[in-house]
Amino acid sequence: YGIHLHPAHCPCACCLMEPLPNATVFIVDDDASVREALAWLLRSRRLPSESFESAEAFEAAMAARAPQRPPCCLLLDVRMPGMSGLALFDQLIARGSLAQMPVIFLTGHADVPTAVDAVKRGAFDFCEKPFSDNALVDRVVQALEHSHQKLIKRHKRQDLQKRQASLTERELDVMRLIVAGLPNKLVADELQISVRTVEVHRAHVFDKMGVRSAVELVHLLKET
Repeated sequence: YGIHLHPAHCPCACCLMEPLPNATVFIVDDDASVREALAWLLRSRRLPSESFESAEAFEAAMAARAPQRPPCCLLLDVRMPGMSGLALFDQLIARGSLAQMPVIFLTGHADVPTAVDAVKRGAFDFCEKPFSDNALVDRVVQALEHSHQKLIKRHKRQDLQKRQASLTERELDVMRLIVAGLPNKLVADELQISVRTVEVHRAHVFDKMGVRSAVELVHLLKET
């Protein structure tokens, strides 16, 4: 398969980066020698991995785990007995899993057009056999960082939703008008309440949303 293994004394950027905590590379390939070579390569670069001989085995393992996962990516063979790599890829798309679990296809020359099409549909990349270990690990590191950033954004979004859910209906009304740029006097006129009441609601909004100003509030809502 042309996986060129050598000691971890190479100048590539991936070797100089600290691995993400608890990050995992999943390997799904029906060829045991490929799985072992990839696992060795990743281990030499301080990247933990888990290997599966089939898409079905991978699916069963994932179904038994909690949906909240640390950063990860999937090295996926295109052609396998039973469920193909593309069929598994389609299932990941349907579940909305690609953002948190980027897929890098491992493909032979004949499957390159198929892999290119998969990239257009959301796959992170594909590596054609034979491929160099440095190039592959560089892409794996980038995929794990992509997963990490997506997880951070998802956690921020979930936290924001919890904060917003803690607001009363009136506080939500005040927040929308604050974000629209209205001063307290105009907010009071719009909602037909006193300026003092607006100030109280405004303070509650800032406290519950974890901000100190209208500018921070606008930034928080746009960021997520």
